[in-house]
Amino acid sequence: MTRGWLILGLCGLLTGCVERRFVIYSQAPEMAGATVLDPQNNRVGSLPVDVPFTYYGKYDFKIIKDGFETQTVSYQAKTPWYELPLLDFISENLLPFNIRDIHYVAVQPVPLQPFSGEGLIQQGQILRDRGEQIGRPLPKQ
Repeated sequence: MTRGWLILGLCGLLTGCVERRFVIYSQAPEMAGATVLDPQNNRVGSLPVDVPFTYYGKYDFKIIKDGFETQTVSYQAKTPWYELPLLDFISENLLPFNIRDIHYVAVQPVPLQPFSGEGLIQQGQILRDRGEQIGRPLPKQ
């Protein structure tokens, strides 16, 4: 009886799991060290970065680097066949090895475009006009 429990306990130690990760990187050396924010705008690290995730679906990462446009990189993490309902129980609990599901997300640098003086004045005027509309009642129809 004791031997049966021991074998069952050892089998429990041999069960596998699925390790899900994003590797966010850029092949452009000037992007090294860029700040990466997760979909909740929490800092997860600097490029290149390895981010764990739990659920499959769409993820938006924000990439911030001085001298470059702030980018939002979207990635759709598709559910692999072994994570479909019912099969996921086997892959998460019964396999005697771990499965690594790694998704690579590439980031391309977009240099910051300088504003011309005239363009900056025009944008300022648009913002000023919008600000003047705040708090005004809507016209009646």
